[in-house]
Amino acid sequence: MAEEKKVAEAVEEAPAKKPAKKATKKAAEKKAEKVEAKFAKPTTHDFTVIIDPVITEKTMALMQNSNKVTVRVSANSNKVEIKNAFQRLFQVKVTDVKIINVESKTTTRGGRYQGSIPGFKKAIVTVATGEAIDLFKE
Repeated sequence: MAEEKKVAEAVEEAPAKKPAKKATKKAAEKKAEKVEAKFAKPTTHDFTVIIDPVITEKTMALMQNSNKVTVRVSANSNKVEIKNAFQRLFQVKVTDVKIINVESKTTTRGGRYQGSIPGFKKAIVTVATGEAIDLFKE
């Protein structure tokens, strides 16, 4: 056993310095990727930008098939604010943001009374491949 360990140690010391440098470059690249994935802590502004998720059959299908999350956002927010807030809140990389203004609708309630469904702004956020979000945390 002791002789086998000495032989194994001699074999490990034998390789040239060049492969070791390549290994350090790869390790540095991996560290850079890991550092890239970390985002800042969320601020109170982030919680005002993203209001709540829109949960329908269509949005659930988008989430499962295309890795896209649909959320209701504040009316005066833009794509950059939504992207930054989403990355800080959920700690995932966002690749694309689409914004839609949903118009308000007038309805009749019970056939006699007029009512209205308020309009809102929603965003469809595409999350990078390999990352996921759990909207139903307990």
